[in-house]
Amino acid sequence: MRSHRVTSHTLRGTPRALLTASAAAALALAATAAPAAQVEVLHYWTSGGEAKSAQVLKQMLEKKGDTWVDFAVAGGGGGNAMTALKTRVVAGNPPAAAQIKGPAIQQWGDEGVLLPIDDVAKQDNWDHVLPPEIATIMKYKGQYVGAPVNVHRVNWLWINADALKKVNAQPPATWDDFFKVADALKKAGITPVAIGGQPWQEAETFETVALGVGGPDFYKKAFVQLDPATLKGPTMVKALETFRRIKPYTDDAQTGRDWNLATAMVINGKAAMQFMGDWAKGEFTVAGKAPGKDYLCVAAPGSGKAYTFNVDSFVFFKVKTPGVEKGQKDMASLLMSPQFQETFNLNKGSIPVRQDLDLSKFDACAKKSSADFKAAGAEGALVPSWAHDMLVTPAVEGAFYDVIGKFWSDPAMSAQEAANKLAAAAKTD
Repeated sequence: MRSHRVTSHTLRGTPRALLTASAAAALALAATAAPAAQVEVLHYWTSGGEAKSAQVLKQMLEKKGDTWVDFAVAGGGGGNAMTALKTRVVAGNPPAAAQIKGPAIQQWGDEGVLLPIDDVAKQDNWDHVLPPEIATIMKYKGQYVGAPVNVHRVNWLWINADALKKVNAQPPATWDDFFKVADALKKAGITPVAIGGQPWQEAETFETVALGVGGPDFYKKAFVQLDPATLKGPTMVKALETFRRIKPYTDDAQTGRDWNLATAMVINGKAAMQFMGDWAKGEFTVAGKAPGKDYLCVAAPGSGKAYTFNVDSFVFFKVKTPGVEKGQKDMASLLMSPQFQETFNLNKGSIPVRQDLDLSKFDACAKKSSADFKAAGAEGALVPSWAHDMLVTPAVEGAFYDVIGKFWSDPAMSAQEAANKLAAAAKTD
């Protein structure tokens, strides 16, 4: 706010009583004015499209008179961020807000450290605008404690359009088609599949393959119900065998590669395809690429009528500093506001979690994602992503990661052996 310097000319002719009253009022106002809330935000939006989205939220929060204190922790899967968060909470010094999702919200709720935001949710009518499958995840004991910002579809296959044209192929709808296209690409000297050799990327790819091979009912029985017979049964073995068949179509330099660098391989034509959630689209957008022209977004083979979802969300921690709660609730309201939902999701590649928004500004990939989300919900084919913290406990997820990672890297492990290990991993406490 611009300062106003008081001069003797300004005061000339002002009655003393009025001056005294004005001064007293000014002092009272100064005493009661709340300082800007310092909202420390722990997040892992560090790649191009994600970082741009975080900047939008920061600007909107600061327009509310609050101060964003950035606590960004690199690592697209969020594992590093969660380690940093645990350290801070255990030390009794949590950040004001943290990017957390899925069952972890309930676990932090059990610890009694979360700030309820039900008043914000009621004021902004969240129950009316959120899909029930997602509203439930955001609540702890019936009260909202989390604010969702988007819906990501995980089971996408991203394709470089020129690479496909070079081998005169169509986007693969089945696994048989996929391997035929991959063979043609390999013969043409193009790496068929870009992947980063990180546990979460391998797990996500396997999750997508399992959905495509077995369908949503199999997926629910295996990963929602953690049914032992299904986890080690013949359909899981077939899914694991299909997953392993992808390995020869990837490059040897994948170890440790971040997901956005794998996406960059598809963007620049070094690779043709990538299994990745629609945050990949944010990278294409930042690179100035257009859907349908430069790249294609199709459901992964066999999974066209199903939808694996991943929802970014924030929870708010009880902090000792006075005044921070105002900034936390401002942020919660902003996260669900139509303006932020539109701007954020246009940047990030996802779709708004609010179901009442006009998608006219969104591209064909987003419109397809939204239509498929609603269709899958109506058919019971909407499933949460276990590879992205939306379904199983961190202990089970970590055990699954280990099995999938070892199977991907060790050709001596049989698919049946890996399936048996998944069934055992599901019992991890």
